[in-house]
Amino acid sequence: MTTKLCRIVLLLLLISVLQSCSTSTSNKNKSLKKIADPRADSIALLYNPEKANKRIDAFMKELHRKYAFNGNVLVAKKGKIIYESAIGWADHLHRDSLKINSVFELASVSKPFTSTAILMLMEDGKLRLDQNVKEFFPNFPYEGITIKLLLTHRSGMMNYVYFTDNIWKSEKRDERKGITNEDVMELIAKYKPAPYSKPNTRFHYNNSNFMVLAAIIEKVTGKPYAQFMKERIFVPAGMKNTAVYSKAVYDKIPVDVVGHDRNWRRSVAQNFLDGPVGDKGIYSTIHDLYLFDRAMRKSKLIKEQTQDSAYAPSNPKEKGYFNYGYGWRIFEDSGHKVVYHTG
Repeated sequence: MTTKLCRIVLLLLLISVLQSCSTSTSNKNKSLKKIADPRADSIALLYNPEKANKRIDAFMKELHRKYAFNGNVLVAKKGKIIYESAIGWADHLHRDSLKINSVFELASVSKPFTSTAILMLMEDGKLRLDQNVKEFFPNFPYEGITIKLLLTHRSGMMNYVYFTDNIWKSEKRDERKGITNEDVMELIAKYKPAPYSKPNTRFHYNNSNFMVLAAIIEKVTGKPYAQFMKERIFVPAGMKNTAVYSKAVYDKIPVDVVGHDRNWRRSVAQNFLDGPVGDKGIYSTIHDLYLFDRAMRKSKLIKEQTQDSAYAPSNPKEKGYFNYGYGWRIFEDSGHKVVYHTG
């Protein structure tokens, strides 16, 4: 990539992936349609625990001892894994330990995947970033909201999580069955909840933006978000243990890693808000996140120039150290751009 990235960091509540800078220009002319070599993925994931970085190992053990860090960690440098570890519980109440291939809910780390899908469709000529949401959903009640404003959290929309939660509680609806993105779009059209601000006047991080983007992906492709992501991102990147799970499809999300409260007294229950996807809904492993990073660095998914646009700060008036691009958080560290997302 022309933009030198010190590292791409994907952070979750229970999982973190930190990867060191490895800029490559040798793949510029390779076809984006190239079929992934599964042997290459296997070689990339080779790791010798006896050669683990001792400083990182000591640091992670200290985090676990002092602050009860719980999760899986992978650190790579120049395309090579130098440390990985599974620390703590997958399910504390049932005393089930984490494994290195444990599948986690990515939560908001799903957003970079959604933005990548949108940029793919832009490259395919299926949509433009300056297109208004009303072109896809005529009953959408807000004027002036474009795809770009959704990507950069500048739409001014209300947060659908709070809006729908209030409806479910006031109308005593069944909280066990998940709702779809289409359901939420219909609720927004029906109730017309007041926006937080006018479009493109301020940055406001909001799950509604990426829920709408996933709805647009489904509208444009005629496919479920889960199917499109599998066909265009997960399979090409070699991510064999990654999938989109929605409570609208599954009565119980089929993963073994369970979230807990801070005191480990109860697990986090799934409900109807685990139905919408795009802002969340992707489940993956640290190895698959590493393969996603490799695929992005090699421009297997979207073009290098398109990636650079996603990593450009889109909120110039935002004060402070951090900024936001197209589905990526950004900050500068000693002259190097750091691109990441939290979960």
